[in-house]
Amino acid sequence: MERDADLKPDALTTGPSESGGVPVSPILESLVRRDPPPPPPPPVGPGERAVVDRRVLYIGGVCVLLGLLAAVAAQVLIALIAGITNLAFYGRFSFDIVSPANNHLGLWVIPIPMIGGLIVGIMARWGSRAIRGHGIPETMERVLTESSRIPPRVTLLKPLSAAFSIGTGGPFGAEGPIIATGGALGSLLGQMQAVTAVERKTLLAAGAAAGMAATFGSPVAAVLLAVELLLFEFRARSLIPVALATTAATAARFAFRGTELDFPLSAAEPEAAALAIYVLMGAVVGIASVAVTRITYLIEEAFEHLPIHWMWWPVIGTFAVGVCGYFAPRTLGIGYDVIADFLKSPVPIGLAAWICAFKFISWAISLGSGTSGGTLAPLFTIGGGLGTVLGALAAALFPDAGIDPCMAALVGMAAMFAGASRAMLTAVVFAFEITLSPQSLLPLLGACAVSYLISALLMRESIMTAKLARRGLRVPNEYAADPLDSLWVRDIAAPNVITLRADMTLAEVRRWVAAGSPGSGHTGFPIITPEGYLMGVLTRRDLLPLGREPHPEGTRLEELLRRPPVVVYDDCTLRDATDHMVRHDVGRLPVISRLDTGRIVGIITRSNILAAQRSRLMEMERAAATVRLPRMGRNEPRA
Repeated sequence: MERDADLKPDALTTGPSESGGVPVSPILESLVRRDPPPPPPPPVGPGERAVVDRRVLYIGGVCVLLGLLAAVAAQVLIALIAGITNLAFYGRFSFDIVSPANNHLGLWVIPIPMIGGLIVGIMARWGSRAIRGHGIPETMERVLTESSRIPPRVTLLKPLSAAFSIGTGGPFGAEGPIIATGGALGSLLGQMQAVTAVERKTLLAAGAAAGMAATFGSPVAAVLLAVELLLFEFRARSLIPVALATTAATAARFAFRGTELDFPLSAAEPEAAALAIYVLMGAVVGIASVAVTRITYLIEEAFEHLPIHWMWWPVIGTFAVGVCGYFAPRTLGIGYDVIADFLKSPVPIGLAAWICAFKFISWAISLGSGTSGGTLAPLFTIGGGLGTVLGALAAALFPDAGIDPCMAALVGMAAMFAGASRAMLTAVVFAFEITLSPQSLLPLLGACAVSYLISALLMRESIMTAKLARRGLRVPNEYAADPLDSLWVRDIAAPNVITLRADMTLAEVRRWVAAGSPGSGHTGFPIITPEGYLMGVLTRRDLLPLGREPHPEGTRLEELLRRPPVVVYDDCTLRDATDHMVRHDVGRLPVISRLDTGRIVGIITRSNILAAQRSRLMEMERAAATVRLPRMGRNEPRA
């Protein structure tokens, strides 16, 4: 097959000529025919991808309103919890925030949480089963399976059930229900408007993040929580609305409650030896976080084998809450005061261990029973007690290292949450934001990173995703840049293109195919003008009869073109090319130069894209093969 010198000889290969020999000059052919070729239709190339568009302005404005609504909802829920706590444990009608630990009920403290558990069970049975649990896994499930649609009744029932559960002594934090309520508000706003599924997910995540920011005044950590657990992406069009929502929610919180810190930290700048010990503490807490997660889900599995209806499970679970509250009253309720005490001054090692053990027992059993409540505050309480104990032991073994018990407690809190939830950045930034102690950043980062590492090695799922894994859902946990977005079409496209001239007839093409000429077995052929510019693409089905009504043998190829050519530019990425293929349902794209629009310089097919992906995977496997670590096993919580 000859190469047409007029069509970029170094890049393109043309199909057969009219004479079957050396191609005739396109200019002479035009003079003989005396009919100038029709102007080629403009190619359809991929559009420019913008980081944000005007739609983000609208979604961002909605998220500001959503942040304010979530802040109000947070204050209402906290006040409702306080009101129920005062009524249940002190017999008075008041909305002042109090701890149930100071009650004088004696053994009568045991049935009070059971009453709350019964109310939650009734609300879940005849209201919505979605109110059970700590809220975040259920919200994640809605994002993954229901296009971020949450039933409107959950917006009311979730905070109400949590108020009864926590207000009657449940060992949970208010943040989980508030996060779930904010997410439900965002989903509700998304369902009331004409928005896409992606925008509705952004609204849900913004509402959830606003709920956390309104609870603790931690807007940056709330954004990171949304990224790590709800958005499953890191894009400006999602981050900006979520950040606006958390900013508005935090500002509203300051207006309601002032700017005073709830958890001030009294700790000095750690020295090198202390920093190393804090990091080692993170490893120990990471192992403990695995144990906490597994035991919690083993308890949940045990409840599922009970021969009674699940509505009654919270009553049984809260019996353990009452018993633990009798022996350790400070395990009752939210426990924010306990967290503050761990960070304010050294807590005796015996008391810290006592609170840590009983808080874990009551929280794990009640959460496993399916009642309503959060996980962040209990994990911080458990981690704070464990950190205090480890800090005291380290100080006894290394008296000159300068171990600070309050810093050890904060490291234990954050490392416990990082290991159990796998939200490492959220744990680090949250612990910093609630204390505003820059000296804690380095110990927090090192300890949380090690805790995350140990947890990931020993356990596949986290406390947030184990329940979803049991239901057959896979939660994304790696947010890497799209590898196709870093590869250029010009580097992957095949330069030697089998093209056909627009003025050729079907008879010539069919003889060329019948002869088995090189390239004649392709499934598609770009059609070019005599000057070498692309006019369109025809497939073998267009050129060969294949049982259909055949076109006349003298039909010219340009007469068969029905639509403009779908192309990709040489300076596009493989992601642009892939999206363009899917959008137009084609398996190949002619590559044209943006500088010389219309002149074909190559072609890219699905096989080229798969080959590029295969090369990347092989490179990753070769890199992984250079490091051989002992197999840690694939243990995970049975959930």
